[in-house]
Amino acid sequence: MAEPRKSPNSSHTIETAPDELDGLRSQIDEVDRALLEQLNRRAELVLEVGRVKETTGASVYEEAREQRIVKGLVEINPGPFPDAGLGPVFREIISATRSLEQGVLIAYMGPEGTFSHLAAHQKFGRMAGLTAMASISDVFVAVERGAAELGVVPVENTTEGVVTQTLDTFVDADVSICGEVLLPIAYDLASRTGQIEDIKRVASHPQSLAQCRDWLDRNLPRIGRIETASTTAAALMAVEDESVAALCSSVAAEKYELAVCRESIQDRSDNTTRFLVIGKKTPRQTGNDLTSAVFTIRKDEPGGLHRLLQPFAAGGINLTSIHLRPIKGKPWEYLFFLELEGHRSEERVATALGSVASIAHSHRVLGSFPRAGSPGVDRTTRRE
Repeated sequence: MAEPRKSPNSSHTIETAPDELDGLRSQIDEVDRALLEQLNRRAELVLEVGRVKETTGASVYEEAREQRIVKGLVEINPGPFPDAGLGPVFREIISATRSLEQGVLIAYMGPEGTFSHLAAHQKFGRMAGLTAMASISDVFVAVERGAAELGVVPVENTTEGVVTQTLDTFVDADVSICGEVLLPIAYDLASRTGQIEDIKRVASHPQSLAQCRDWLDRNLPRIGRIETASTTAAALMAVEDESVAALCSSVAAEKYELAVCRESIQDRSDNTTRFLVIGKKTPRQTGNDLTSAVFTIRKDEPGGLHRLLQPFAAGGINLTSIHLRPIKGKPWEYLFFLELEGHRSEERVATALGSVASIAHSHRVLGSFPRAGSPGVDRTTRRE
């Protein structure tokens, strides 16, 4: 039967000839075959690149290169294929071809279905080689020892602030920050029955429980709360006990066959967690980078913090965040984690960091890396 369509100059429906529709579909099939041929050609070239990298010791993952690929394609895209679709499409193409190279393994705090797992997929694509770790510190250890080339760890949330375990682990870890991921976070309340009246306890990671605190206080005020190692651990607990509901991702609820009692119960609609990518090599400058460093100052030095920050102001360098953490074993002494705009290889950044190093009691640059979303170019902005 012919498919109806609207005439562009009329509100009347006209019939599309079957042979016209078949012809268009045939052309699409031809384009798809051409795409497949080019994808395989790309894969062959990636294999050659992998052989070169193996002989030179270069890193398999190079975020700046991947960002340039997408940015360049967006800039030359004539349409009608949407700019916004290029990033996700090429992320999966790059992920699939990178999987052909040897030794690409990314560690994350598991098991499958955690938000760290989703962040790793968002960053590296569905074909990425992922390995689940039991804790954040285990992710650091895997990268330090070479069991994984890269790791993904949560560092801060728009509702609950910094993830202290991540900051504390950076102090002694022999890794470098080489990327970031911004992941919108939505929590579903899920259980075996899907009935809210069956819930006797709610389980999740402490950060997750905190990000849904107001909703739980209003709707389940007398229900006990259980802290678990991860949101997926909570989902597995709910699988075993129908009186337990888990705060978890929709992916975890589906994977472990839980019924959703309530969707998206996080207290803030803009709830977002920032993840850092850790590795052993520093990415090259992209022009839209961040640098992270940690410093200590003497507690008996008046104006020490002011003197620590002054070189950044003098150099016109914007500090995007400052966090402090207590130094273990030294009461009332603190580590200052600073993040600033720019790459450590830039002259003005290097000069400021050098000045601060001479003032600080101790210092360490944790890494310079491309900002999340830096390749994104808004078509309407670019073309005006």
